[in-house]
Amino acid sequence: MTALLAQDWPYAYGGPSGQGDIKTEPDDFVVEEMLSFETDGSGEHVFLYIEKSGENTEYIARQLARHAGVRQRDIGYAGLKDRHGRTRQWFSIWLPGKVDPDWSILESDHLKILQVSRHARKLKRGVLSGNRFALRIRNWQGDRELTEQQLQHIKIQGFPNYFGEQRFGHQGRNIDKALDMFAGTRVKPELRSIYLSAVRAYLFNLILAERVTQHSWIQALPGDVFKLDQTNSHFMADSIDQTLLERLHSGDIHPTGALWGRGENPARHETQVLELQIVVQHSNLADGLLKAGLEHDRRTLRVKPRDLVWQFTAAHDLQLSFTLPAGSYATALLRELVVTTTSKPEAQYNCVI
Repeated sequence: MTALLAQDWPYAYGGPSGQGDIKTEPDDFVVEEMLSFETDGSGEHVFLYIEKSGENTEYIARQLARHAGVRQRDIGYAGLKDRHGRTRQWFSIWLPGKVDPDWSILESDHLKILQVSRHARKLKRGVLSGNRFALRIRNWQGDRELTEQQLQHIKIQGFPNYFGEQRFGHQGRNIDKALDMFAGTRVKPELRSIYLSAVRAYLFNLILAERVTQHSWIQALPGDVFKLDQTNSHFMADSIDQTLLERLHSGDIHPTGALWGRGENPARHETQVLELQIVVQHSNLADGLLKAGLEHDRRTLRVKPRDLVWQFTAAHDLQLSFTLPAGSYATALLRELVVTTTSKPEAQYNCVI
């Protein structure tokens, strides 16, 4: 099968109203991680807050392991950041009973150590409260009035919480590789995890796409499962009352879609029917997730960015800054506004934690 690409997912606000260049320079795409906890100041794990450009997360992790003389698995990080842009990211290194090496030796024009601390536990994937973004789209052209309207809608209502394109690999090939794996092809454990994540993300995007098409992605349907904002707490609503609608409008709660896996789907009524229809249509993918033992989970259908501000400059650039919760993609916001090109064809400007 050929997976749908980012441009194939339906838009919430009519589609891009402009075009421009992204990541012409590292400072055109700045990402800053926000930890969900404070480090203890003591413990077996050294926490480094690193600013990098031109290098991806896994490369930095290998450099840290080599410099500290530890195994690769002794390095922790909360999420992957690609090499195209300037990112400020946390790493942990397990050094029980050992003195810190001289971290400054690692510094270069592309890497700076901003902060060093200690903590009792390893940094694990996904333990961020969010990411701050500062983006510049150069040579912007388009309908400025319409772009302003779209930005206002996104600020108030949010945008569809699609998984970004890099989750599916080049041309969506991770889905085909997952199908080969389900058919018996042996793969490395780290690739198995990537392919399973891609399949689950793909099914979620299909569910969200249907809700966007029906204009129900920011509405409450009987049987919807809602998540409280910035938490994993959720509940199912058999019926919709005014109080629930007010909470939905304020951003206190968000409707969710299925991350398919074993266990009971808590959705009911219209929502359950819609999700099951998508799953049945792609039973080869859904069955593979069940056999792999993944547990059913929920993901919000929308994201409301925090502190979203924008500016059109005299140089015909569009500048954006905003904060997204962990697990959301900056490009899911950008794709609603602008068709972007980059001087680095291999660059993937999505960012997710």
